[in-house]
Amino acid sequence: MATTDKKRKRAVLATEDVFPLAVNLDTLDDEHDLSDSEEDNEVLAFPSLNIRSDSEDEDEEEEVDEEDVTDEGEEGAQDCHLRHYWPAQTGVPPIEPDYDTDSSTEDAPNRVGNIPMHWYDDLPHVGYDVNGKKVLRPARGDELDKFLETEEDPFSWTNALDRNTQSDKPLTVEELDIIRRLRENEIPDPDFDPYEVFLKDEKPEVMPLSGAPQPKRRWVPSKWEKQKVMKIVRAIRQGRILPAKPKSTTGMRQFYSLWSTPTDSLAPAPLAAPKTRLPTHAESYNPPAEYLPDPNAPLEKDEDDKSLTPKSCSALRLVPAYDRFINERFDRLLDLYLAPRVQRRRLPPGVTKADDLIPQLPDPKTLRPFPTYRALCHSHHARVRAVSVSPGGEWVVSADDVGEVKLWEMLVGKEIKTWHMEGKVSAIDWCPRKDVAFFIVGIDESLHAFTPPSLHPTVEAATLALLSPSTLPPTPSTPSPIAWTSSSRISNDGPVLTIQLPPSSGLPKQITWHRRGDYFASVSGNESQGSVWIHQLSKRHSQAPFRKIKGAVQRVLFHPQKPYFFVATQRYVRIYDLAAQQLLRTLMPGLKWISSMDVHPSGGHLIVGGYDRKLSWFDLDLSEKPYKVLRYHTRALRSLVFHPTYPLFASTSDDGTVQVFHARVFSDLLTDPLIVPLKILRGHTISDGLGVLEARWCPGAPWLVTAGADGVVAVWQ
Repeated sequence: MATTDKKRKRAVLATEDVFPLAVNLDTLDDEHDLSDSEEDNEVLAFPSLNIRSDSEDEDEEEEVDEEDVTDEGEEGAQDCHLRHYWPAQTGVPPIEPDYDTDSSTEDAPNRVGNIPMHWYDDLPHVGYDVNGKKVLRPARGDELDKFLETEEDPFSWTNALDRNTQSDKPLTVEELDIIRRLRENEIPDPDFDPYEVFLKDEKPEVMPLSGAPQPKRRWVPSKWEKQKVMKIVRAIRQGRILPAKPKSTTGMRQFYSLWSTPTDSLAPAPLAAPKTRLPTHAESYNPPAEYLPDPNAPLEKDEDDKSLTPKSCSALRLVPAYDRFINERFDRLLDLYLAPRVQRRRLPPGVTKADDLIPQLPDPKTLRPFPTYRALCHSHHARVRAVSVSPGGEWVVSADDVGEVKLWEMLVGKEIKTWHMEGKVSAIDWCPRKDVAFFIVGIDESLHAFTPPSLHPTVEAATLALLSPSTLPPTPSTPSPIAWTSSSRISNDGPVLTIQLPPSSGLPKQITWHRRGDYFASVSGNESQGSVWIHQLSKRHSQAPFRKIKGAVQRVLFHPQKPYFFVATQRYVRIYDLAAQQLLRTLMPGLKWISSMDVHPSGGHLIVGGYDRKLSWFDLDLSEKPYKVLRYHTRALRSLVFHPTYPLFASTSDDGTVQVFHARVFSDLLTDPLIVPLKILRGHTISDGLGVLEARWCPGAPWLVTAGADGVVAVWQ
């Protein structure tokens, strides 16, 4: 018995270590009544269980085996006692007699936590257990083993791979039911009611119409309203509340002074009324004799002239009534009524005078050299529209409307040669190459190349080899409708090369060269897709770069450094890449009608002029809109040209003036171009509303050549 009690006490102590005393366990079924336990008012002790592990000493086990026989009766009585207090339970797994709480008999779980398991793909283990030992990867068969397993085990499809332990584990009934619901597009939670009413109004509905009698307060006067009315009456009698003033019964309109009405102090003060014009001596009733008109001479006065005719009266009472009093008074009232009510802008802080707002420009004397006076001039018999200067600056060629093309020297103005054309000449340009000497003249639907007389034999041979080669280049694969015709020798009277443009193409109005002198472009007056042609001298071939053109082409230019081609229509300037054959950008000058343009020798800036008297300066590295817009001419702009070497540009206009500007462009992108007006050159006369039509710079000197509608070609130095 002592041994049995000792064994039982040891089991109870071990049980207390595993199960705390504060845990309340209810292992009875609903069918059993707890009345017996409540009557006894005793705390049932947890049955003594053998929770010792197999690692205990074998001596105790032998001692227990020896005492089993002697203590059999007592243990049977104890089992009956336990069955009395702990009846058999349904739904609870029975206690296994060989169960051991030692964790060494359990599978070692993987304790790596929530980490990506693909980190262990190349390792023999899949993690670590609670003691820090490696959990080896379980052996898994190949695909054939998996197939045989599915054939042998009909419930193998309910297993799922546990990535934590790398083994298959069966899914529970609840998990399988969730998977089934998801596959059938049902709600995973079976207890969720999708048709549950979210807002439940527990208030009972009340009938809006009722047959109850009207309350008494509906017809009994309110005492509170009576007190409120009496309070207002007393305030009116005491003068604390003033009644509204009666309106005027006359019905006449009320007038007030428009300019003397007081305004809020925070609002800007109104402008002062415009002052009336003071009378002069001519408006006196007895003016001096020099103001009186001659009575013998007839009085000539325009209908629009509203000035007063002076009259002399001996006395003020003899002055007749003013016949234009009503009209002038009405005009005066209109001036007051239509006067703009705009507050005059104040000067910025730190500015004391309006002159301080004008930018400080350098003195033009420090920006020399630039042309200041007319050195010489050459006359034509008709309007001169085209002029060009040779690359070396020795010769000037000019052409007029009657077909005369004159070649004369730049320094002395001596005329060297005159060619008489059959039609009107509107475009002329000199080849920029210095090893050859010739210029292109545009006549009706044809281009002619002329050479100056008395050339050096080397220059003459090179010019003849370029314009009329002994061996013609091969015919290009793409045929051209333009015919090239050349003579075998240089003639002083006729052209060396003739390029016949397509029929009905119109008069060429512009000829421009590429800087290398092999390509040149021509623009005809016909507003069609065949108005722009690019010609190549080395291959004697012409082509139209555009299949379709949007708008009428006004001017074209070659980029000085890149294979770009500028095309100016009536309102836009488009930049094309000839090498890639695509449109790069479209510039918007904001002009109504473009008349001229030129590109800076650096290729980063472009100036565009229009017939609406504006000049737009573009920085091609910034935006499609102009960097600066200048308005300084009083009439339409006709020509714009940059100097090839000096920081100068000039503009001509129909107002008969030529304005010269200093235009310095910096390589630093953060520094704006410096544009300074230098000189206004006057010397051309306006003829039939036209002024200076063309201007060209001398390449090696700051000299300017201009051609005007008065038939004069001037050289400014």
